[in-house]
Formats: sequence, structure tokens, C-alpha cells
Amino acid sequence: MKIQCWSLGKSHDPYVKDGINDFTQRINKYFKAEWQLIAAPKHAASLSEKDLKIAESNAILALLQKDDYLVLLDERGKQFTSPGLANFIQQRALESSKRVVFLIGGAFGVDEQINQRANYVWSLSPLVFPHMLVRLILSEQIYRACTILKNEKYHHI
Repeated sequence: MKIQCWSLGKSHDPYVKDGINDFTQRINKYFKAEWQLIAAPKHAASLSEKDLKIAESNAILALLQKDDYLVLLDERGKQFTSPGLANFIQQRALESSKRVVFLIGGAFGVDEQINQRANYVWSLSPLVFPHMLVRLILSEQIYRACTILKNEKYHHI
């Protein structure tokens, strides 16, 4: 199973880049993992919020494969404990999901067509975080889930 982490927007800021890269390399010991950054549409600043969300969603849908299991990160989604996330990832592996895509939407969220395509909507927290921090938290939590699955010492209950 491959784990893909997608985020709309610019490249990782230096203050989180090393952490994201470190956790992604660690995840690769368990599952093939990589990040894909989806650039903002051309002329994004001149688009209305609705048109921007539609343009971003079209870019996302063009990258998704039919069998991808899409996990949309949204503060209105369901929350996991760390062991719960581990079980969720394990279930995707047991179902022989080829690719699990964790998606961090744009500044205004995502268009309804992405919500409808999502297999699961996950909330890291009811709080709203900057995208860069969400990327780092997502990387760390996926790594933590992997160590829980292998009963390694990283996670303490």
C-alpha cells in the first residue's frame, strides 16, 4: 500500500520541511509514502472563493485514480485517537487499498465534489491550524500510527 499526502499550496516552509521529510522517510520503513504539493491555479488571486475551490478540486480530481482511498482533512470531520488512526491505516492495508491519499485542502477548504469523492473525512482537531503545521502533524501522526501497528516504543499510552 502507498500512502500519499497531498496539499494545496506552496512548497514546505523551511521551519517544517526538515520535520516533514524526516517523518516521511520514517514512514517509508512501513509503507511507501510521499508528498505531492498541488500548485494554486493560475490567476488564483483573481478568482472568487467558489471559483478557486472549483479550480483546485478539478486539479485534485485529475490526479486521483479510480481506486484511491481519499481521506480529506477537515476540521468538521471525525476524530481519531492515535491507536484509532493505526487501526484505520491497518484496515486500509487489509482491504488491499493500493493508494491511500490524505488530502489537505486549500485556504477556503474544498469544493463539494471533493467532499462527495472522499471516502473518509478526518479532523485532526476542532481547531484550525496553518497548512504548514497540518503537514507536519499529519506526517508525525501517520508515522506514530505505523509504530503502533508494529508495537514499537515511539507511542506511549
